[in-house]
Amino acid sequence: MVSILTTPVQALLTKAHRGALALWAGYREWKSAWSENLVLRAENERLRVGSLQVREAQTENARLRRLLALRERLPLSTLAGEVIGRESGGWARALTVNRGLGDGITTQTPVIVPDGLVGRVVRVRPGASVVQLVNDPASTVGAVVHRTRTAGLVEGEPGGAIRFKFMARDGVGIIPGDLIVTSGQGQVFPKGLPVGRVVRVEDKGSALFHFAVLAPVADFARVEEVLLLTGETPVDLVALFRKDG
Repeated sequence: MVSILTTPVQALLTKAHRGALALWAGYREWKSAWSENLVLRAENERLRVGSLQVREAQTENARLRRLLALRERLPLSTLAGEVIGRESGGWARALTVNRGLGDGITTQTPVIVPDGLVGRVVRVRPGASVVQLVNDPASTVGAVVHRTRTAGLVEGEPGGAIRFKFMARDGVGIIPGDLIVTSGQGQVFPKGLPVGRVVRVEDKGSALFHFAVLAPVADFARVEEVLLLTGETPVDLVALFRKDG
């Protein structure tokens, strides 16, 4: 009689035991899969970071090669520098580079990248210099239209844009796409440094002056390495920049 009564109980216990074993096995499989997933995620992240680092190194090498190639072509002494700070508070537009008094840098030193003009040094410290960008509202650069030789001034605007101011009577024939380069007058910038390209010509100025809106040749927000022009040259430099593409 006891055997008859205990048989269903044993069956239930056996079933429960088997269920517990299956549950435990399922848990172990889930935990193993979860752990493997963590490992795979970590490996994917490592590969992703490694790929980003490789691409960043390739991009940096390409920038430095362009800078070195331009430096070797220029017929004047230069000094390479690295951007270590940016200023865009208020109306000011400036960069800080890691070259200063100890490197022989002085105020008014022109600063360029392979695409063209960035600006000029306005403050010098022992180990750094502040560069006023071309699009700073206080910046003016003597310039000409490369194609027509129309003379004028490149001026920075409060919003960060740049424009070419020229005598109305001299502006006939200026068209979108025209390259604006430094004139070489004023004893600051060498002749022929690319500054910007004409986007559109406006006659909203006075009867005496008109303006052309320019697209800067340099991407000021992405400048990381520069050349500081520590020497002088009478040579028109525009062709050297054109070779760089």
